[in-house]
Amino acid sequence: MEIERDAMEFDVVVVGGGPAGLSAAIRLKQLAAAAGAEIGVCVIEKGSEVGAHILSGAVMDPRAITELFPDWQAMGAPLNTPVTEDRFMFLSQGGARTVPEWLLPDCFRNHGNYVISLANVVRWLGQQAESLGVEIYPGFAAAEVLYREDGSVKGVATGNMGVGRDGEPTDNFQPGMELHARYTLFAEGARGHLGKQLIARFDLARGRDPQSHGIGLKELWEIDPARHKPGLVVHTAGWPLASDTYGGSFLYHLENNQVAVGFVVGLAYTNPYLSPFEEFQRYKTHPEIRGFFEGGKRLAYGARAITAGGLNALPELVFPGGALIGCDAGFLNASRIKGSHAAIKTGMLAAEAAFAAVTEGRSGDTLDAYPAAFRASWLHDELHRARNFKPMMSKGLWTGTLLVGIDQVLFRGKAPWTLHNTHADHEMLRPAAECQPIEYPKPDGKLTFDRLSSVFIASTNHEENQPIHLTLKDASVPVALNLARYAGPESRYCPAGVYEYVKTEEGDDRLQINAQNCVHCKTCDIKDPSQNIVWVVPEGGGGPNYPNM
Repeated sequence: MEIERDAMEFDVVVVGGGPAGLSAAIRLKQLAAAAGAEIGVCVIEKGSEVGAHILSGAVMDPRAITELFPDWQAMGAPLNTPVTEDRFMFLSQGGARTVPEWLLPDCFRNHGNYVISLANVVRWLGQQAESLGVEIYPGFAAAEVLYREDGSVKGVATGNMGVGRDGEPTDNFQPGMELHARYTLFAEGARGHLGKQLIARFDLARGRDPQSHGIGLKELWEIDPARHKPGLVVHTAGWPLASDTYGGSFLYHLENNQVAVGFVVGLAYTNPYLSPFEEFQRYKTHPEIRGFFEGGKRLAYGARAITAGGLNALPELVFPGGALIGCDAGFLNASRIKGSHAAIKTGMLAAEAAFAAVTEGRSGDTLDAYPAAFRASWLHDELHRARNFKPMMSKGLWTGTLLVGIDQVLFRGKAPWTLHNTHADHEMLRPAAECQPIEYPKPDGKLTFDRLSSVFIASTNHEENQPIHLTLKDASVPVALNLARYAGPESRYCPAGVYEYVKTEEGDDRLQINAQNCVHCKTCDIKDPSQNIVWVVPEGGGGPNYPNM
């Protein structure tokens, strides 16, 4: 049955209400106001509110937000806690070695940066955008890219609401809305559902390195005031991960006796028995770490994939009718563990190119001024200096650390060579028979926790009677390949307990998908060894509802 959808027309539609998308919308309105012009700008956001799906460390470099709002401090932007101290430690199982500050490369120096809740910064950006006249529609998930007859992007359609698990309309059915635009900017974050489709359709990754990803897990704690040091930034590498597995931790002291603690695991890991969630819980038990949390209370939990391949893996940014911005393209600087400043900057650059095109009367062509402006920007220079970080760290903790030290300390990122990553993350798992199972301790409910209690405080919610948004290309693959060859890795790499293998009444194995638990991290879409799992958007408003993550 052909479903009739209403359509709305805008000059620019932005998909995703994160730092990149909102900064693009704000910059468009700023330019229009300065020129005395009108421009119609719409932002759609799949979360229940702006900020609901935003999760990041985070330490923010204020350079880009200062360009967007030079007087952000007077305007009340929630950058409240300047960094006061940097610590970097290499952990062994029972001990730690702190790197002297004079030996830290610039990428781990945070003087002048701020410990923030990115979700709260995004909420503030949303307020600024609305005050400038941007139309923001939270709770509407962009489910489909729309194309003109010439193949250029025409806009997007939001998902239908009120479709039952069987795929048939229910009594609450509401058709999606079409949003047409001269240009559409995609700012969905890491492994964007539509961005992934656009990269494939327009062959945007041709000639680039395979993209590298990590999974970042995070908790927010309220700790004993006596243990709280506002502005303290702690990073670690080493234990509990094996030296051949990329990853590390962050521990950031915010205001109000709160601490953000998290763990990142590179998704190129090889042992299918590894569980990033369990490694995170185990990390908190280290003698140098657990003291921060004694007498404290866990307030929130979440997880999100990060796009960490850097400049070498950056796809072409533009295509007829639109552009990729922020983490949808992969602008994170993995060496600095920072991406929000890059998201804001790329949103601004794309907005400037789109505004010039709109005012010239153009529509649906390629915004070539955007990648040209990026190549001429300070952000390109920053990412160029960091281009070797991930390829070097893929050689193991100790070799990688030595190489990064040479690259970043001796050459300041300007070494006369460029290393490359050659394998996608999903290609890296070894068969379970070749790997050692990992025994993880049981959670104590005070310092360490299980997945389900963690998902509960992520406030994740989905309408249960809707099609499962974690789709399988072939339903036989999980048991026939993933379980048989890799011991069912999806039951471990998922940080929310979505995937579990259960026995049928006949005694056969079956993959059960608990889609209502999903926190939209996208790890399954990235790490599944046969790329059989495809993450698609559920109904708008579903997923986590993060507070100040």
